[in-house]
Amino acid sequence: MFFALAGDPDLAPRRAVLNDANRELVIVYEVVRDEVDRLIARLGAIAQAYLAAGPEERSEIYYAQRARTPEDRVDTAARFIFLNKTCFNGLYRVNRRGEFNVPHGRYLTPRILDEPALHAAAAALRGVEITTGDFEAVAAGASAGDFVYFDPPFEPLSKTSSFTSYTEGAFDRRAQVRLKWLIDDLTDRGVSAMLSNSAAEWLVGVYEGERRGYHIERTPARRAINSRGDRRGAIDELIVTNYSPELSRGRLESAASGSSSSSSAATGSPAGKKAARGTGRTK
Repeated sequence: MFFALAGDPDLAPRRAVLNDANRELVIVYEVVRDEVDRLIARLGAIAQAYLAAGPEERSEIYYAQRARTPEDRVDTAARFIFLNKTCFNGLYRVNRRGEFNVPHGRYLTPRILDEPALHAAAAALRGVEITTGDFEAVAAGASAGDFVYFDPPFEPLSKTSSFTSYTEGAFDRRAQVRLKWLIDDLTDRGVSAMLSNSAAEWLVGVYEGERRGYHIERTPARRAINSRGDRRGAIDELIVTNYSPELSRGRLESAASGSSSSSSAATGSPAGKKAARGTGRTK
């Protein structure tokens, strides 16, 4: 969300705050913003060794990187990006100790180092505040005219599809309800809010039954996380807003021009402040 807004001259916010519950991801954003050249050098060295290796050696390099403790913040960011580009399906999952535990992906030519993308991200993040914390605490400072986007770990569609291990503390149903109450509070305070989540029926019911009259849309999105390739494809995602979608661009343009504030967030990729796994504010 943040990078989409930042890349549009009409919507780029005057001020943005990005938040994520994943501390390592936050370090990646900070390093991209502050030390992108050092990151490129470190990631390039890892990528060169990996791409020059055969299948068995690649697997050894991957698991050695996964097991080791980074030396510093730049090393943390390089390791995070390397694992994301070479793990199974780009999945991010941790165990109860908070340790990344996704197996090797075995791609033929993964694009581990994308210098233009990193430089573009560094430019977009310049001057942006990046934090990590609970979504309620981060959103406490949002005020009328702000825009807040929430991208929490998605509610499982079934018991067998459960995946909330984005951090060592799972984002369970109680957290989903707490997030809904926060959106209620933001709505009452005049803050524009958007939520993306799975289209789990109980979650749809929670927002459809709300007296505040939230706008609810289902949009198809392709998902690659399935052990069987023939079961990967488009599934519905839920988009909930506390404002009319027809008015969204006008509100964002007004916020970006300085007549009001705006907030955006993001979880899993460059984005957000003020909320859970990816939630953010921009002004």
